[in-house]
Amino acid sequence: MDEVMELLTRGLEELGLSGGIPSGSAEQLETYGRLLLEKNKVMNLTAITDPVDVVNLHMLDCAALLRMPGMEFQGKRLLDVGTGAGFPGMVLKILQPSLDVTLLDSLNKRLDWLAEVCARLELEGIRTLHARAEEQAHKPGFRDGFDIVTSRAVAPLELLCELCLPFVRTGGAFLAMKSVDCDGEISRAARGIQTLGGVLRPGWNYAIPGTQITHRVVHIEKIAPGPKGFPRRWAKIQKAPL
Repeated sequence: MDEVMELLTRGLEELGLSGGIPSGSAEQLETYGRLLLEKNKVMNLTAITDPVDVVNLHMLDCAALLRMPGMEFQGKRLLDVGTGAGFPGMVLKILQPSLDVTLLDSLNKRLDWLAEVCARLELEGIRTLHARAEEQAHKPGFRDGFDIVTSRAVAPLELLCELCLPFVRTGGAFLAMKSVDCDGEISRAARGIQTLGGVLRPGWNYAIPGTQITHRVVHIEKIAPGPKGFPRRWAKIQKAPL
């Protein structure tokens, strides 16, 4: 645990976050990671099982999002689509408590566990939602309802855009966490982004502290409401991407 805490503390410092986060945030992240690995013994939550790798490849990777140039997270309404084990939504909430966070996933048992973790960490202003994104995006209060929508390791960008952009309010942002070799995905998504009322903004490459890994955040701004009828059914999205 001492090694994990040291890595978390040093990593947050390297990201330039240590001065702007609540005291106890590193401890909360450590508890979250420990609970993740405990639950992972009986439920498939992550393929990463080394505590050091959980810190670097999950916690610090997600934390880096808060340093994205030109993005303001404080007080925003955020939806994490396909949250899985809570990445990046849980990490963002722990480090920026003013965020109003909804964790959306289609697998209820993951969400039940996340709700338990939220209660254990005494997090407020965060909720879980058991739903399919392509269905939930048509519902009032969700369509065009979020300042920021995030997604990490869910699907190719050309599919993700149709799932996520309908949730974003005009003037808001969809942030897709990707590898740096995602240029092909971006090219394939270009027509769909335009169709759904978005515009591609400069992406942001960042190095994960403690590793030699560089990742990219694809930044899509919503500049106009998307057309009715989107998202389509998942099978249609997969068969005929925009």
